Formats: sequence, structure tokens, C-alpha cells
Amino acid sequence: MAGADSDDSLYPIAVLIDELRNEDVQLRLNSIKKLSTIALALGVERTRTELLPFLTDTIYDEDEVLLALAEQLGNFTMLVGGPEYVHCLLPPLESLATVEETVVRDKAVESLRKISHEHSPVDLEVHFEPLVKRLASGDWFTSRTSACGLFSVCYPRVSSTVKAEIRQHFRTLCSDDTPMVRRAAASKLGEFAKVLELEYVKSDIISLFTALASDEQDSVRLLAVEAGVSIATLLPQEDLEALVMPTLRQAAEDKSWRVRYMVADKFSDLQKAVGPEITKNDLVPAFQNLLKDCEAEVRAAAANKVKEFCENLPEDSRETIIMTHILPCVKELVSDTNQHVKSALASVIMGLSTILGKDNTIEHLLPLFLAQLKDECPEVRLNIISNLDCVNEVIGIRQLSQSLLPAIVELAEDAKWRVRLAIIEYMPLLAGQLGVEFFDEKLNSLCMAWLVDHVYAIREAATCNLMKLVEKFGAEWAQNTIVPKVLGMANDPNYLHRMTTLFCINALSEVCGQEITTKHMLPVVFKMSNDQVANVRFNVAKSLQKIGPVLDSKYVFICIYIILTFLLM
Repeated sequence: MAGADSDDSLYPIAVLIDELRNEDVQLRLNSIKKLSTIALALGVERTRTELLPFLTDTIYDEDEVLLALAEQLGNFTMLVGGPEYVHCLLPPLESLATVEETVVRDKAVESLRKISHEHSPVDLEVHFEPLVKRLASGDWFTSRTSACGLFSVCYPRVSSTVKAEIRQHFRTLCSDDTPMVRRAAASKLGEFAKVLELEYVKSDIISLFTALASDEQDSVRLLAVEAGVSIATLLPQEDLEALVMPTLRQAAEDKSWRVRYMVADKFSDLQKAVGPEITKNDLVPAFQNLLKDCEAEVRAAAANKVKEFCENLPEDSRETIIMTHILPCVKELVSDTNQHVKSALASVIMGLSTILGKDNTIEHLLPLFLAQLKDECPEVRLNIISNLDCVNEVIGIRQLSQSLLPAIVELAEDAKWRVRLAIIEYMPLLAGQLGVEFFDEKLNSLCMAWLVDHVYAIREAATCNLMKLVEKFGAEWAQNTIVPKVLGMANDPNYLHRMTTLFCINALSEVCGQEITTKHMLPVVFKMSNDQVANVRFNVAKSLQKIGPVLDSKYVFICIYIILTFLLM
């Protein structure tokens, strides 16, 4: 009986193992995802001697199955008997690291990197490092690209002789005939440099960096830029100018916009890596050129870094550099022909006010903010309004209201209803930044005016806007400021405005709560049930249905009665 029980308990495992051979891809995939269950049932010894060889022999499968297998094997250390036997996982992962599909190879490399840390130094040299060499000298480019991701994880823990071999293999891959391999090597150059001794960074890595940054393929050159930033953080200040900067200067003026884009994208990291002196002498002119680049994508990437670049400038010369070199470029970008460039600038330009201070903000930045507030692109306007609090901190709310709010009010009353709609959507954001007192004084009347706009989309958006404002400022504010005005519209001669009252009540009841809804809003809804316009009466029934869950239970029956009355009419 005991044997029978044992057989019964292993039956599901046998099914899973059979499914690994099944012709149906989905069944094989399901079984792979339960591989740890199979391994647990088999035990560590049978997993090592039977399951892993079986998996290694059946590597040629659908990509999604192989991807799941590569991921599973990265978590298999304890299932094969712990770190002592972790090298048993290398054969199947080595095979997976050579397949054609990139995502499978990447996942196999990820798992290999993970289990490399579980090898002892001896096992690393005996088992793992030979695997890296085999991949690095493989006939197919797929294995050589995978090797690039493994050098940095084994280098720190092997002997000096093996280290020399690893460096030589990496040098070979950096000059491989296949662009995909050089690309993989370039992407891992910075990571590899970080684990090397400084002498080899200077003697080996710099020459590789220079070669890759001059590669005929722009996809290789742009990856070398990122490596250059990492290398710059490793070198002493006195070596940067001679060893790294000539290559980075060349990259900033590269004929390919994709390389220049990468320089712009990594500019802040580069600035931190090279320090204040090189920033002043080299990076400021380079940044100016990127802000004026002929390609919009490059200008947008550089514009996005304006605030960060200015923040990281040396304090003693920060204001002078910004006013003399950066601000003229920024002024040109405000009226750029490309909306993505203007939008990128608008998302960061407000931050310059905290760097330049009150006087410079009022004199130089406010005109730019005003121009962007009136920009035809909604995203530009949104990015300016979203960051008004930065300027508010520097110049104060009064100055802000005199300078920028007139422009916002002008947009709010624009003849084009889509412009008005855009401003309504920004209003809760603006209200939160300006505070309740200022909002009541300057913008409350505007929000109420939208409720009686002649365009339905504006009235609908204004209703949603009220709900968001109540969420921000609270039910008490709503009771004193918003609810009386909304309920006053119930007596408006225009039936459309009376309908808007009902829509507002529907929205506000959710955020105002039971007491305000029952005490102030419900009587108005009851009164409107006798409205002379049938459409209003119909919407009363819908409103009662909507606000019913908020009300005290004793009023629910009255609501049901009124709704039934409408249904039976």
C-alpha cells in the first residue's frame, strides 16, 4: 500500500514530465513553469542526473518555452543540491545563451550572472570561466554577444592569470567583425571597467573606448557614450582631460543624430563625472551646441536636461554661465518649431527660477513662461501650469497673479472651446498650487461661469472640475462656497442650466457626504421634480438613483417613490 501511495503521489509529476515532451506548445510551457515542482519531487540527485540532461537535450523548442526555461534555471541552485552543485546548471544555460532569439539569450545571461555569485572561487575557475571562454570564441555571433555580459561577474573572483585571459577575450570581442557583437561589447564596457584595476582601465579600456566611439556603426558609437560616462567616474581628475574628453567631444559633434542624442541624454551624468572645471571649459559650449542642434530629437533631449545641468554648475559661476550661455539658447527654444522640444523645455524651465532668484525670474523668465502659457500646444501649457509652484516659491503669489494669471484667465475665456476645455482640466492642479484663499479670490468665479457655457463638453468638464476641487479643498469649503451657487442655478430660466445643477449634485454628493447632500441638495432635487421641462424631471429621477446610496435610509423610500412615479407616468 505504501508503494501504491508513493506511485499515486508521483503520478502528477509523471504527467508534468510527459507534458515536457508534448507536441502542444502551451502544455510544454505550463510544464516548464512548474519545473521546480518536478525537481522537488525528483530530488536533488535525480534532478542533476536525469532532469537537467533531458532539458539540455531538448533545448530546441519554441522561443516562449525557452524563455520560461532560462528564467526557471536561474532559481534552481537549491534544487540541484546547493552551491556545491550549482555548476550542473551551466550546460543548459550555455545552450540557451546561444539561441537565435535575443530575449531568450538575455534571460539566459541574466540567470548565468545570478548563479555565478553562488559558485565558489575554485568552481568559478573550473566551471564558469571556461563557459565564458567557449561563448566568447563561439562560431555564431549569438554566443559571442552573450559572453559580453558575463566577463564582469567572474573577473573579480579569479586568479591574475585568468584575469589576463578574460581581458584578452574582451579586447577581441570589441573588435569583432560582427556589429552585433561590438554593440554588445560596447554596452558592457562601462560595467567591465568598474571591476578592473585602475592600471588596466588606463591601458586597456581607454583604447577600447576610443575604438568603439569611432566605430563605423552609429549603434555602437552611441553605446560607447554611456560607457564613457562610467569610465570618467573611475579616473582621477588629472587623467580625464587627456584620456576621455577628446572622445566625448567628438561624440557631441558626431555626424549621427542618434549619437548626439545619447550625449544629450547622458549629459547630467557626464557633468557629475567630470567635475566643475571641465564642465566650465568643455561641457558648457557642448551643451549650447546640443540645444541648437539641427535635429529636434537632440534639442528635446538637451532641453529636458536644462534644469539639471544648471543645478550642477559650480556655484561661484553658476548665474553668470546661465545668463550668458544657457538663457539665450532657452529663449530660442521657447519658440522652437517642434512641439516636443517646447514641451520638454516647459517641463523643466520653471525650475530655473529657484536657481536664478527673484529678480532674474521676474525680468528674464516670466516673459518666457507667458509665451509658453499661450503656446498652441496643450502639453506645453500643461507643463507650465503643472510647475507653477516652483515660481510661486521664488516670486510670491501676488507677483505670480499679476504676471501669469491674466494669461490663464484669457485662455479660460478663449473663443475656441477646446482651449477652454484644456484650461478646465488644469484647474484642480492650479488650485492646489495656489491655495484656497487665492483660488476663491481669483478663479472661483471662472469655474462657476463654465457651468453655464454654451458648449455641453465645457459644462460637463466644469462639473468634474468642481468635484476635484472639493476633493482638494474639503466638504466644508464646498458647503460655504460652491454648493449655494450650484443650487442657485436650479431657478435659472434656461433648462440646460437647471440640468447642469442636477449633474453637479450627482458629482458633488460623492465628495460632500451624507449631511450636506441630505440637508442642502436633496430638497432642491425634490423641488425640481415638478419642473415644467420633461427632460429635467427625467434627470431628477436619474439623480435620485445616483445620490440614493449617499442618503440617510429614511429618504431612500421617498426617492424610490418619486422614481416609480416617473416610470408609471
